[in-house]
Amino acid sequence: MNVDSSKAMGNGPIVDSSISASSKQFIENGGCIRNDFSFPTGGFPSLRLPVVTSLETNLMARCRRIYAHAHDYHINSISSNSDGETFISADDLRINLWNMEISDQSFNIVDVKPANMEDLTEVITSAEFHPKHCNMLAYSSSKGSIRLIDMRQSALCDTHSKLFEEQDAPGTMSFFTEVIASISDIKFAKDGRHILSRDYMNLKLWDINMDSGPVATFQVHEHLRPKLCDLYENDSIFDKFECCLSGDGLRVATGSYSNLFRVFGCSEGSTEATTLEASKNPTRRQGQTSSRPCRSLGSLSGVVRRVKGADNLGVDANGNTSDFTTKLLHLAWHPTENSIACAASVFTCIMHEADPTKLEIILLEISLQILP
Repeated sequence: MNVDSSKAMGNGPIVDSSISASSKQFIENGGCIRNDFSFPTGGFPSLRLPVVTSLETNLMARCRRIYAHAHDYHINSISSNSDGETFISADDLRINLWNMEISDQSFNIVDVKPANMEDLTEVITSAEFHPKHCNMLAYSSSKGSIRLIDMRQSALCDTHSKLFEEQDAPGTMSFFTEVIASISDIKFAKDGRHILSRDYMNLKLWDINMDSGPVATFQVHEHLRPKLCDLYENDSIFDKFECCLSGDGLRVATGSYSNLFRVFGCSEGSTEATTLEASKNPTRRQGQTSSRPCRSLGSLSGVVRRVKGADNLGVDANGNTSDFTTKLLHLAWHPTENSIACAASVFTCIMHEADPTKLEIILLEISLQILP
């Protein structure tokens, strides 16, 4: 047996010359570790680390339940309760209370339908639960009144606990008085202390502890009062504009024509009255307001604060009138951030104002399909 002494390793085994020394590594107690790495000339191989990639989350709406066959007229409001278990739905004549887990049964809590429909004088226009008290809700009517009801009083809330309405001054009644007095939307403030209402002409802020009148009135369409006859003929006078409050309760907002919306300050000493346009190239118009500072909402006692400078709303520098075909009816304020989502004519506009000098806008295009 020929043994090459150059291949011998002490008293250890003979290593076959056909095995490369770089293919196996020996350890002290025997055995070997296989090395499959290929070492490039002049250095160690580079390590390949895992790469973290972000996957875009697509949110899809899925119908979980259908609450049907409870209304004979178009539903104008839906509001969830603070208890997290119930919600209300309202049409022109009734308000129904639902349990979220029961879709085939509801309880009628408000019914304004008269025995004879010819005796009908007003309809329900909006309804909302109190943000903190699950037993309280408010609803508005076409006569310009807001009723606050307590469901603990009776199963059918035929009577209200408080009534909020502002009487017209003598001699100011006209053919359009009742039409423009109809409240199109109401919203509770986050603290539940105040209610914001919108009729065709104004925004009004109410204190639920004071039913003698609104604590503040913000003029929105006062410049359109001489044109009420034309607005009646083209049905624009029946447009239903929504309103909203900021999460901190310091501002209120509502829409108007020409894709414009108005933002008013309602904090102590605020004279803010800003007009913004919901478009790809927005413009800010700072309205001239009264120099008299307003008092805090808690100290207002029936004093109506009318913000001036809205007479030019919807009229450009050339004196062109408002475009009644483009209207901003729907808008919502983010509950914690200073952002407003506006639904304009052909797109949804999310307007974010981090500070008074910077305005960021994100447009979400919406394709509209007109069905025959």
